[in-house]
Amino acid sequence: MAALPDVDLTSTGGPSRFRGLLPTGGDPIVDESAPSDDYRLAALIPMSGIAGIWGPSCLACATLAIEQWNAADGIRGRRVDLTVVDASDESDALEDELSRMVEDGAIDGIVGMHTSSVRQRVTDVVGAGVPFVYTPLYEGGALPRGVMAIGDTPQRQLLPALEWLTSRYRLRRWYLIGNDYCWPRRSHALAARALARAGCEVVGSRYVPLGSCDAQRLIDEIRSSGAQAVLMSLVGQDAVDFSRAFGDSGLAGRVLRLSCAIEENGLLAIGPEHTEGLFVASSYFASLPTERNGAFRERYWSRFGERAPVLNALGQSTYEGVAFLRGLLGGRAPRGAAVEFDSVRATRWASNADKATPIYLAQADGMSFNVIRALSAPA
Repeated sequence: MAALPDVDLTSTGGPSRFRGLLPTGGDPIVDESAPSDDYRLAALIPMSGIAGIWGPSCLACATLAIEQWNAADGIRGRRVDLTVVDASDESDALEDELSRMVEDGAIDGIVGMHTSSVRQRVTDVVGAGVPFVYTPLYEGGALPRGVMAIGDTPQRQLLPALEWLTSRYRLRRWYLIGNDYCWPRRSHALAARALARAGCEVVGSRYVPLGSCDAQRLIDEIRSSGAQAVLMSLVGQDAVDFSRAFGDSGLAGRVLRLSCAIEENGLLAIGPEHTEGLFVASSYFASLPTERNGAFRERYWSRFGERAPVLNALGQSTYEGVAFLRGLLGGRAPRGAAVEFDSVRATRWASNADKATPIYLAQADGMSFNVIRALSAPA
């Protein structure tokens, strides 16, 4: 991996200069009467544990966005400084570290790319006093005040993929497997209802704790269930371990797999010999042949070189999270208007309940994803 710029892993004191949560009546949300000190942005990224595989790409993309922001004069002349916090599910120090930073006035804004279970821990500590941009796919529904979620939700990402695959391959028996927290549980509840409406049967369902995926037991259950397809809502290393075992089991040639969370890092870790019949629904793939993505890839590879972390949906969402915060802080849009920001995915966001991105379905093809169709266009 190419060397990244040094990032400040410590916190500096000083009162927060953030005022309000969203622009209203054309007023900016940065207090311009405050001294011109640096704007302290905390990037919450899993750098270890089950989701640590996502860390390098997220850090690179956040760094790129911060550098572009500062090159454009930051926030009205205030430099944006990046502090990285390990937001892994296994981190026992997360709450204490965030509490200290909040008490010291060392956070002006947060961009978070981590699981929904970590998001709940963050909001319990931070509250609504700091703008919090949450970037990855998540379960949808209401979020605490101050949390702006720009990621995909099951209604636009998962359900259209289920519908198309079920029709295209005449699938009638599905097995649902996910990690045991709110995103898989909410997603699977929605999926089970959609499958029932389509005349399909859920022949098995299992939730496993993060980091405790007994792949062989799950594969034995799937084999005995007669499932034709598996909805796989496992994350990070659990998704990698299960997919490797699934490929070795001989089921891959007969049982289709659908995931909304496997990205290019995970695909490389799984290995091409284990990805037969693997489909992924997402709003971003590194291979997307769009002008926006072509320009983004050129900026990314020019900055970090050939040994940079691979581009993927979760890393790119971190770039967009920083870009979204930049647009939010610099915008003078009336309440309810869409936030204008540099979205590689052509995201439209006016609120957590009023947003849309294009959604694509891709099939694993060796070491990359082949985008086979668009499932949803921006609303």
